[in-house]
Amino acid sequence: MNPEYQEILLANSDDIIRKWMDSLEDSKLKEYKSTISDDMIEQVNREFVNLIFAKLKDGHSQDSIEQFTERIVNLGWPLGYLTEGMQAFRSVCIRTLINQSETQNQDEFLEIVDDVNNWVDPIKNKLIDAYSSNWTSIISLQKVALQELSAPLIPVLDGVTIMPLVGTIDTDRAKLIMENLLDGVIKHRADVVLIDITGVPVVDTMVAHHIIQAAEAVRLIGATCILVGIRPEIAQTIVNLGIDLSKFPTKSSLKRGFEKALEMTNRKIETTGEQDEKVIDDIIQSIEKE
Repeated sequence: MNPEYQEILLANSDDIIRKWMDSLEDSKLKEYKSTISDDMIEQVNREFVNLIFAKLKDGHSQDSIEQFTERIVNLGWPLGYLTEGMQAFRSVCIRTLINQSETQNQDEFLEIVDDVNNWVDPIKNKLIDAYSSNWTSIISLQKVALQELSAPLIPVLDGVTIMPLVGTIDTDRAKLIMENLLDGVIKHRADVVLIDITGVPVVDTMVAHHIIQAAEAVRLIGATCILVGIRPEIAQTIVNLGIDLSKFPTKSSLKRGFEKALEMTNRKIETTGEQDEKVIDDIIQSIEKE
């Protein structure tokens, strides 16, 4: 940047910051900050503008840019806060230089615009790249967390585990179900695994194929799968599609499946009083809370 312009901007930095922050208050950027306190907004805005001026003074701001964008992502503020903020800052700086230099010359005016653009645009691009990188990292972590919750295997008794499934099942999730089932059967030394599809909205040929594959894989390592939660409409769909589920037991509800699992592991519940009659219901309710 032209040293004269740089000196003008640094000398008028307080006025530029004030005008820039006023422009943010008057712009649609305030929509992004409606749930944030005024003190936090002012603090972040000052960090933002100090970051930009730091680039003008010493030319080194990459670490600061990454730290600042990470904070913006953690606050949940959108990319528009950065891009529109930089655009507002650009306008304030150009107006300040034009007013201070009192230029009437078109070439000098274009020089001012070019100098400001050459200063602001690289910072803007780095902010966008750093924001995207931080956002991608958060999405990746959230995806891993959701994957861990999408196919949980819950041990309920010695030799008996339950996998409740909720939502649609695609190829990637089916692979995760298979991995969790096999790892869980070995880890928990399960003899019986109940796959609960009560929360699966649609069971088509692909979903049924994945479930059959999982059940067959479990059988090969010495355990048995029981498919539970088959609603009437799901049963009708399975029959209409000609899907064969005869290779492993099926039950209409988790409660009936659990009773079958007890039977298969040579267990039974003997009631000795009114409270004991609810033992299965209590176990099922505790499972649903997991």
